[in-house]
Amino acid sequence: MIDQFGRKIWVQVIPKKNTIDLTLEAVRRAGAQLAAALNHSKIAKVTVVDVAGNESATLAMVEGLVLGNYKFVKYYTDSKAAPILKHVNIYSRKLAATDVSHLICVLEGTIKARTLVNEPLSFLTAVQLSKEIRSFAKESGFKVEVLTKSKIEALKMGGLLGVNKGSVDPPTFNIMEWKPKKARNKKPYVLVGKGVVFDTGGLSLKPTPNSMDMMKCDMGGAAAVAGTMYAVAKAKLPVHVVGLIPATDNRPSGNAYVPGDVLTMYDGTTVEVLNTDAEGRLILADALTYAKKYKPELVIDLATLTGAAMAAIGHYGVVSMQEGAEKENELLKKSGHAVHERLAEMPFWSEYDALIKSSVADIKNLGGPTAGAITAGKFLHHFTEYPWIHLDIAGPAFLTAPDGYRTIGGTGVGVRLLFDFFKRK
Repeated sequence: MIDQFGRKIWVQVIPKKNTIDLTLEAVRRAGAQLAAALNHSKIAKVTVVDVAGNESATLAMVEGLVLGNYKFVKYYTDSKAAPILKHVNIYSRKLAATDVSHLICVLEGTIKARTLVNEPLSFLTAVQLSKEIRSFAKESGFKVEVLTKSKIEALKMGGLLGVNKGSVDPPTFNIMEWKPKKARNKKPYVLVGKGVVFDTGGLSLKPTPNSMDMMKCDMGGAAAVAGTMYAVAKAKLPVHVVGLIPATDNRPSGNAYVPGDVLTMYDGTTVEVLNTDAEGRLILADALTYAKKYKPELVIDLATLTGAAMAAIGHYGVVSMQEGAEKENELLKKSGHAVHERLAEMPFWSEYDALIKSSVADIKNLGGPTAGAITAGKFLHHFTEYPWIHLDIAGPAFLTAPDGYRTIGGTGVGVRLLFDFFKRK
């Protein structure tokens, strides 16, 4: 840092890594460190100057700077808790205006997703989540329809209704659509996000601490879908995208669904419930069935689905599975490396199908003590009849300690990944 009579200059020199993607990730992390230094120095405004004429590094620096500066301060009574840094400008002779505007859109989408995840259930019920989605739509331009409980009952979405039985708050089913006139895809891409706004485990109650305490994050998939829809629409990307979010909390009560119950899903499949804490796959199943009506090009679901995914790879990436989407999956992997939300693809062998067979119903909602992330994926796969990618974001969706520009709490994982994917389409 150079202090020129009150004007402070930080010079960032980033050593090259083995790949361009890893080098840009190092730049983002340097941006987060710079954000901390600026706040420590009580600086409210900074200009990032592209001295080297490196557009991608400049964008990565700003990305890390802005995301590293994020802090969820809504419930602090002390206004000084908020970051001091408020304005980030860019000076570059090479950067295109479109690149900057796209960066702004994806940063806003990511931050909105983070804030949704960080909101407690005392505010963010399923109904309130729908209100937040409506505000995203109004601000960015996508269309939204919210199905209330009476409509969900009329559709006989047994998975969503079953999980909701223990709650005093009604469920919602959110349908979002961005369809520009000159969309590159004839059939839509459909995003499905798990919207469990709080998960107690139901009657299969989670132990605590370190299990239920952070379960306001169990709608991280919903946040990712809503944030992506916002970013794609705000940037006016020429892709037709539909977002589906089934939303409820999962609580125990005198009327809650119980282990041993059999639910009839939206498509007529009967499901034996062995554990009420395996609820995310139940509400996602109804949404995956609903997605069939669009005859989609591809469906991608995102969910904080299993502790097994976190146990497998920690918070360093996203556990993924796919069926019939090899080409799209490879493209998504490239996006994962580009934004450092990398995919760890699990095997999806047919032998795993036997693990979700039930002796009293068509299938059961729990596979057994091993391969939990995969059997959860197999459960979801039962409800798909189209090219499909499953993203289990349980590891990276919520952090108890900051990791570079991924700040404590909700990370907004999935928004940057999907935005980059759609830009490549």
